[in-house]
Amino acid sequence: MDNLEFIVLATTKVKEGALVVHTLSREYGRRGFIVRPGKKAAAALFLPLNILEADVVENPRSDLWSLKGIHALDSLSGIRGNIHKNTMTLFLSEVLFRTIREGAVEDGLYEWCVGSILALNALEADFSNYHVRFLLEFAGALGFRPTFQVLKLVILT
Repeated sequence: MDNLEFIVLATTKVKEGALVVHTLSREYGRRGFIVRPGKKAAAALFLPLNILEADVVENPRSDLWSLKGIHALDSLSGIRGNIHKNTMTLFLSEVLFRTIREGAVEDGLYEWCVGSILALNALEADFSNYHVRFLLEFAGALGFRPTFQVLKLVILT
C-alpha cells in the first residue's frame, strides 16, 4: 500500500455502494480509483477539488486500483461555505477532468492545482473572475500562453 495525496476531479457511481473517483495526483497524474465508501463516509468527502489523502491498494488482476483510509487534508471551508466559490469549483474541476488525459503526468501540475485551490479558498473578496485567471494560468501550466492581444480582447469584451 502506498500513501497518496490527490485532488478529486469527478466521481462516477458504478454500482450500489461503489464509486470511481477520478483524481489528479503527483505520482499518477489523472487516474481513476474504485472506492467503497460505506455508510459512515460522507458524500462531502468526494466533492470536486477536495484535497484528500488515502492508501492505494493495487490489484494485480485489474488496472482499477482502490483507495482505503481516505481523509481530507484541508476542509476548504472558504470554498464550501460560499455558494459562488463552490459553483466555481464545479466548473474548474470539469475543465481539469475534460482536458487532462488519463495517465498523463505533467511536472508541477499537481502542485499548481493545489496552490490554486488553496488560494481560492483563502480569498475573501474579489474572486468573481478567479476562474478566468485559473484558466489562463492552467494554459501556461500546460505549456502555452495566450498573447497580449488575445488577453486585451478578452478584457475589453
